[in-house]
Amino acid sequence: MNKKESRPIEVIDLFSGIGGLTYGLNKAGAKVIAGIDNDATCKYAFEKNNGARFIWADISKYDFGEAKKLYSANSVKVLVGCAPCQPFSSHAFKQRSKGRDKRWNLLDHFVRGIETIQPDIVSMENVPGVMETDVFKNFVAKLEELKYKVDYKVVYAPNYGVPQNRRRLILLASRLGEIKVPKETHSKGNYVTVRDIIMALPKIAAGEKSESDPLHQSKKLEPINISRIKQSKQGGSWRDWDKKLLPNCYKKESGKTYMSVYGRMSWDDVSPTITTQFGSYGSGRFGHPEQDRALSLREGALLQTFPRDYEFGNLPIGQISRHIGNAVPPQLGIVVGGAIKKHLQEYGK
Repeated sequence: MNKKESRPIEVIDLFSGIGGLTYGLNKAGAKVIAGIDNDATCKYAFEKNNGARFIWADISKYDFGEAKKLYSANSVKVLVGCAPCQPFSSHAFKQRSKGRDKRWNLLDHFVRGIETIQPDIVSMENVPGVMETDVFKNFVAKLEELKYKVDYKVVYAPNYGVPQNRRRLILLASRLGEIKVPKETHSKGNYVTVRDIIMALPKIAAGEKSESDPLHQSKKLEPINISRIKQSKQGGSWRDWDKKLLPNCYKKESGKTYMSVYGRMSWDDVSPTITTQFGSYGSGRFGHPEQDRALSLREGALLQTFPRDYEFGNLPIGQISRHIGNAVPPQLGIVVGGAIKKHLQEYGK
């Protein structure tokens, strides 16, 4: 083994949140040395679970020269990040929020970080809608101008072992040579399902907390929603209910297309995309497959592929839900980290 092959991989995670991406990268052998995020409430979970430094900072004002100093002189320098995806979501496009949302330029600050740090490898994860924007096209063009080889692809998360109906853009770029988004590891016949992930958890009622696991708690439901979920079938919709239980929006033509709201998940399918509102029965198909309640915090975390021993801190239930829903699934971090490791082996670094 020569010296180049023994160079340590060191990663800084921009927009790190509580460390979903960081955890996966670490598991794959790409050591994260720091995460940067503007939400100070993420500090405990990030540092407690990942053994890395959390830097509380606004990326738009951050001096990336300070980040550059954190890397060891002989390391393979990696910069990764998942800029907040809300401004690039399909809903945001429909609302024409481009001119009003200051988060649109966060990718430009990501570029600023790349220009300053000059990492060997860059990775970015986001919603597919970002590909339609000029800010993303400029991001790719700038990487190519800086002599990076770039590959990106919209992936379906279940094809990489994530048990939820989630499509994400993954981008990889390297100054060392060609780098590729990794090949799929699963197919429809062997997807990880809701049953695989949450079936064994103790039964709880709406508004209850498990005695053995404080994170296994769900929100209380109003009597009308208890009646609705009792009439809900796995994978079904509000069409399964008595008409007297319908919300006013479903009595209008404009509301009849929203089939998954107030729905139950199916045991033998993947879950819906875990959002920040996964604990709210009326915010999507977040009803438990059998029990008359919405997902618990523990169930949402497990479906996001966080391990059972991941600590989220002593925070209000809504804040933990937001942290979990905003996270990159750690399993996708493992996939990205594996691609980086393979790339470095191919180029002897």
